[in-house]
Amino acid sequence: MKILITGAGGFIGSHLVEYCVEQGHNVKAFVHYNANCHWGWLEKSPVKNDIEIVLGDIRDYDFVYFSTKSVDAVFHLAALIGIPYSYISPLAYVRTNVEGTYNVLESARRRNIAQTLITSTSETYGTAQYVPIDEDHPLKGQSPYSATKIGADQLALSYHRSFELPLKIVRPFNTYGPRQSSRAIIPTIVTQILSGRKKINLGNLNPTRDLTFVKDTVSGFYEIFKSDNLFGEITGVGMNEEISIGDLANSIVGLMNVDVEIVSEQERIRPDMSEVGRLRCDNTKIIDNTSWKPQYNLERGLAVTVDWLTQNLEYYKPSIYSV
Repeated sequence: MKILITGAGGFIGSHLVEYCVEQGHNVKAFVHYNANCHWGWLEKSPVKNDIEIVLGDIRDYDFVYFSTKSVDAVFHLAALIGIPYSYISPLAYVRTNVEGTYNVLESARRRNIAQTLITSTSETYGTAQYVPIDEDHPLKGQSPYSATKIGADQLALSYHRSFELPLKIVRPFNTYGPRQSSRAIIPTIVTQILSGRKKINLGNLNPTRDLTFVKDTVSGFYEIFKSDNLFGEITGVGMNEEISIGDLANSIVGLMNVDVEIVSEQERIRPDMSEVGRLRCDNTKIIDNTSWKPQYNLERGLAVTVDWLTQNLEYYKPSIYSV
């Protein structure tokens, strides 16, 4: 099949591109337009000569429609995802996450594309009202980011109900691994340690997260894509495990065998009502409806991630807190 992947130059998107190529598909990679014609993490990908790369903006309907020509399926990952920046510019998130998703949905409808996968996030649930969190858990927008993702998800479901658009929604819990932005918690911890700092600055240490290694997340995307049972459905991807940020930091410190102090810095703490306190995925649905089976536990995934970050520290700026 010919598959269009938006957000293809990013963290999860670049891994998904490689996975789909490995599965034998013809991949068109939609990368955010930039003056340097830079392909993001695909620049050094082993599959970059085996794919078609197009540069555009997910907010531009004309280009999205142009990009969907002659494709059989769309994996839509392009989004603004940094929660702190959504406090600064909520409108940017509306335009990218909601309007960008509209552009994909409307293009898919007009092109009669056989399957569209929309990427959601566990942040749409807010703080868990019960655990583990299944797909029927209430939604609660605790940040502008999560509110726009709720809006995008609901718009997608409306296209399935109103126009019978064949789509699925993939709702990953927290993903980690090689190529992840320094805005995320694990690269934040690891790169500060690698830079030689003795005080590691983090935000709130109490929230818990369900962490999935990126290769398991992308295999989850692909298994959902293959399933005939999940059209018009939301499917969570996670490990059904949780760890606090503080315990995660201590695990990484132990793994790297360093003597550092973990500091909770006010600048990095979310507003009280916006902080998501607890997330843990009920992965029954994906396990029952697909052949998905994660290959990485947290210990193995962290070891691979630390090793990659050690070899690629040049891409990071540990001394700068980036929102």
